Amino acid sequence: MVNPMQDAPILQDRLPLFPWADPRTRRLPGIQPVEGRDWLRRDDAYAGQMALRDRLIAGQPQVVHGLLPKARLAADELYATVLDWLREEPGFAVSETEVCRPDGVTVPLTPDKPLLTLGRLVQQDLCLMESNGAEYDLTGAILCFPASWTLAQKLGRPMTGIHSPVEIYDETLAARVHRLLQTIRPEQPLWRMNFFTYDDFMLHHPRVEGDWRRQPTGKSYVRCERQTLLRLPQTQAVMFAIHTIVVDAAQISAEDYAALRDAMH
Repeated sequence: MVNPMQDAPILQDRLPLFPWADPRTRRLPGIQPVEGRDWLRRDDAYAGQMALRDRLIAGQPQVVHGLLPKARLAADELYATVLDWLREEPGFAVSETEVCRPDGVTVPLTPDKPLLTLGRLVQQDLCLMESNGAEYDLTGAILCFPASWTLAQKLGRPMTGIHSPVEIYDETLAARVHRLLQTIRPEQPLWRMNFFTYDDFMLHHPRVEGDWRRQPTGKSYVRCERQTLLRLPQTQAVMFAIHTIVVDAAQISAEDYAALRDAMH
């Protein structure tokens, strides 16, 4: 796979944990409570990932961003919530008109483009989920680092529609996830973590539903997503944040890597 936006690996030094090794995070949905302010994070790949996010947002905004009109109030609330988080985060300088990031890049604050602005400030991709009564729909997102899915195809669809190609996402799991989304409280965000193997290091890894995903053979990279869920108190939308972590498989011991492969089958 060749992507002119990324011509070299952007890797973390290590995984923060091995989610396949702990029964609490290995079994689906593997939800755990977030402690304190840890619903967003900045790690050692921040500068590299943010430079790529800047290029994607500037060069392919129609690919990495989508916002339904009915989600605008939720996007505005998320914008204010993340800026409040940044004001207390070391390394960020937040003024009324701009944010200076820890990598030295200054990002203008553009309230009329809330998700596009946030996409240039935090490593996480940010998705908005809103209840339609029976399910939660994906109503907006800034998605620079998709792991084998495409935003334009999923925007506006409910959780079951979003996960329709995923065999393990059956009716039982869908019902559990819906109950979980209904019970999230604003004061207690949640997190989970998944894991994949890939032959390449590309962070922007889209795939259209129905296209066969080529199975990795060399399995040179381990890709994990730390996903967090936060209820926005005013609009009651749920923020689904995705922190993508990619490491060289050589950083993991043979024993731990074998356990990962076993957990994927």
